[in-house]
Amino acid sequence: MNGSSLRLLRLDPSWLAACMALDRRALDGFWSEAQWQRELTEPGRLCVGLVNGAELLGFACGWLVIDELHITALAVDPQHRQFGCGGRLLRALLQQAHQQGARQATLEVAADNAAALALYAAEGFTTTGRRSRYYSDGRDALIQWLELPS
Repeated sequence: MNGSSLRLLRLDPSWLAACMALDRRALDGFWSEAQWQRELTEPGRLCVGLVNGAELLGFACGWLVIDELHITALAVDPQHRQFGCGGRLLRALLQQAHQQGARQATLEVAADNAAALALYAAEGFTTTGRRSRYYSDGRDALIQWLELPS
């Protein structure tokens, strides 16, 4: 993968099929088509993509509620993990939200997802709580929080 050919962009409905395909590969179909339609069209929702040409390598999505970004999904194609794509996506989403008035960001992450926890810790997130049996498979989620710069 050539890093110079990668670009970040705001995802819109033209990326629906690519988002759904990547969702299936990376997150086992986390969202339905209707959910993806809302993520890509409704006000207050941000979705950033990392692309190589026309190929979607990853996405980061969130809801902007007043001054808080709630990160709802972050995924990188399994073939492109461990190359810094997740960090690029997360920083781009945080920057877009900050530009739109967000002062803090929050998310839930599986307590056993070591790679995601390391990524969020590297960006300054801290664990503020736990949701027992949050996921449909019974796993717990950790609540992560980040104060954005003024």
